[in-house]
Amino acid sequence: MSTDQVLPVTPVPDDAVAETPFYIPATGTAARPRQTLKYGDTFIVVDTHGDIGASAGDADGLFHNDTRFLSHLELRVNGEQPLLLGSNLRDDNTLLSVDLTNPDFFVDGRIVLQKDLLHISRTIFLWRGRAYQRLAVRNHGDHSINLSLTLLFRSDFADLFEVRGLHRVRRGSATNRVIGADRALLSYVGLDGASRTTTLSFEPRPDEIGAGKAVYHLELAPGEMRPIFLIVGCNQPADQQSVGFLKGMLSARRELRDATHDATTIETSNALLNEILCRSAADLEMLMTDTPEGRYPYAGIPWYSTTFGRDGLITALQMLWCDPSVARGVLRRLAAHQAKKTDPRSDAEPGKILHEMREGEMAALHEVPFGLYYGSVDATPLFVLLAGLYAERTDDQETLTALWPTIEAALGWIDGLGDRDGDGFVEYRRASELGLANQGWKDSQDAIFHADGRLAEGDIALAEVQGYVFAAKTVIARSARRMGLMADARRLEADAKRLARRFEAAFWCPELGTYALALDGAKQPCRVRTSNAGQVLFTGIASPQRAARVGEGLLEPRFFSGWGIRTVAKGEARYNPMSYHDGSVWPHDNALIALGLARYGLKRSVGQLFKGLFDAATYMDLRRLPELFCGFQRQRNRGPTLYPVACSPQAWASATPFSLIEASLGLELDPRHHEVRFRNPGLPSFLDEVTLRNLQLGGSSVDIKVRRHRDDVSLEILRTRGTRLQISLVSSR
Repeated sequence: MSTDQVLPVTPVPDDAVAETPFYIPATGTAARPRQTLKYGDTFIVVDTHGDIGASAGDADGLFHNDTRFLSHLELRVNGEQPLLLGSNLRDDNTLLSVDLTNPDFFVDGRIVLQKDLLHISRTIFLWRGRAYQRLAVRNHGDHSINLSLTLLFRSDFADLFEVRGLHRVRRGSATNRVIGADRALLSYVGLDGASRTTTLSFEPRPDEIGAGKAVYHLELAPGEMRPIFLIVGCNQPADQQSVGFLKGMLSARRELRDATHDATTIETSNALLNEILCRSAADLEMLMTDTPEGRYPYAGIPWYSTTFGRDGLITALQMLWCDPSVARGVLRRLAAHQAKKTDPRSDAEPGKILHEMREGEMAALHEVPFGLYYGSVDATPLFVLLAGLYAERTDDQETLTALWPTIEAALGWIDGLGDRDGDGFVEYRRASELGLANQGWKDSQDAIFHADGRLAEGDIALAEVQGYVFAAKTVIARSARRMGLMADARRLEADAKRLARRFEAAFWCPELGTYALALDGAKQPCRVRTSNAGQVLFTGIASPQRAARVGEGLLEPRFFSGWGIRTVAKGEARYNPMSYHDGSVWPHDNALIALGLARYGLKRSVGQLFKGLFDAATYMDLRRLPELFCGFQRQRNRGPTLYPVACSPQAWASATPFSLIEASLGLELDPRHHEVRFRNPGLPSFLDEVTLRNLQLGGSSVDIKVRRHRDDVSLEILRTRGTRLQISLVSSR
């Protein structure tokens, strides 16, 4: 994903490793697997027991607005950790259920309570800035049981960047006090002057409550069950009565149903793919966040649960065919935060689109530059591209008109400050040493390099960014023409054609059979085989003959691991299958490549890529595609190798299966002509049928079943609502 990942480092001895600012360290394997829940600007990371901070693994916590409001929450039974029976995340991500039991309890070497007599059901969910938890303790023995149940709690109020590993010399002041027989208050006043509070409310009131501990002394008759409720509020008024557990849980589920009511659903003949699609849809919905401008897909948990420009734009592009409302929220929010002035500290320039937004203490104090940060070279053309595609998908002229000043300012940046040397290519160079050294989607420090391994220097023009600009101007020219802005349309179309010619001349590497990764500041091509060339196909800037050659190369063994296309081909200077950007496999990267292959009619390659990612997802926990995984070659009877600090879930990885469906079916939706087109459709070998329900176009919708017949498909219209839509098969072979 797009990350605030790394900055340049000074050389260090061979046996040492430099600390790279904003790097996400891997400190060891978690003793217990983690589960995540999210609601709005709040998310929680707990272990399989439902505890926070009770086992190794440093990303645990209850987080709100980039601050950890609870760093420890641990359940003890008679002073000991209970035994895990099972831990399950509800299919729609609204609820985590944990089943625990007691271990054998000894006194003076004798068992005084045999294991497995107590069942502790632990239920956790989030709703409106609060974490709800219910403990249901039942005695399954044939005699009464006396026990103590203790909840240990504390908060470090760490900024998210501290949790990620950044060290702070000074911090604010914290307090921990009891404010009632059933309530405790943890508070922190930061160096930014802001007060942050965590309120813990218990029901019924504990028998003992103190700083960091609540204790219940229970006597349970045979078969008796006792419930205990805990509500943890982030920056909630301490004296405010919280909505109860059951009402909150039902409200959270109702909100989810309402939010997903109008989205297209997909059902296939493959049960495993159905599980993958359901998990992806649930993850995307969990990452959606209501903002003042509309719903926005936050990038990922735990490190990127906030507004990211590039990630939101690409996720919206991936979801445009099945849920265009995502694009509307993304466009409105990013338009509201478009840069209006030059600020080197935040890499802001007039017209640029936001890269990242943070609300924590360190951002407020400028200890990190990411409060409102604009160090992204591609978010601006991607914004223009999404705006044009959204208008074509929905015919929403009102939104397009409202966005037009933002689009014009973005185009002004692309043609002005975005083209630093006036050569017709959009380049980047950070304005401050605080900013990101690399500002494309591969933004780690070592991601842009030459064939001999030297890092690229100077103003860097990335291959895929030129494609984004080409696609943006091509698409938005059509919007301008529909708005009657004929001179603007002609100018944009001419710009796009000139850019395509210049791009072919400057970036094509005939000896590699692909496009260069980038041009450095001296206009020297980085002659490296990378997946960036696949995203070039997504944009349509490549000539058909060269696109076919690039597509063939991407499915060769040096690129295709069997699970997906690597970011860097095996054999290149910095290739490392365990790296973040230099040999790993990113699902969203593969999704855009698949759309590019489909654009040029390379449907067999689309099927091969779809099959690899499908197979990979079947091995993943919860059938959830993560941010990335390692690029090791596929081996028989073994799953893919995971990347240790990958975000999971992550928005554009979750949207990948929907892009693969779109690429396979060749979907084109034209509201002006009430037409749904399937251009060169095909289904991979593991898929016999795909049913799309509630595919919306204008005020109408349709249910369609697509069946595979070897290399061909047939369509069946199951149901239509509203104006009758025209459904057509189009061949461009």
